[in-house]
Amino acid sequence: MAAHVRKNDLVQVMVGKERGKTGRVLEVLPKDARARVEKLMMIKKHVKRGRSQKAPQGGIIDEVGTIALPNLMLVCPKCKKPSRTGRRERADGRRVRFCKRCGEVID
Repeated sequence: MAAHVRKNDLVQVMVGKERGKTGRVLEVLPKDARARVEKLMMIKKHVKRGRSQKAPQGGIIDEVGTIALPNLMLVCPKCKKPSRTGRRERADGRRVRFCKRCGEVID
């Protein structure tokens, strides 16, 4: 399944407790249809000593959780609004994403 968002895209959350917030995509997990978005869906993780590079002394650490891909919408770099994306084939045969709101190529 091809995701409509990629790493480093600016996205807005459309559904859920983080609705309306924007952030950069840190990682896309296409197998699970989820993505990690910077500073959104923070979770607390209890870690034993020596089990993690993040907390070698152990304790409770904050980690970025995942958000379902259908709940995210790409923010167009040109019109600065959340919009759906489409795919277009260029003359050289490459497929690129475009904003369905303003028609601007996103890649």
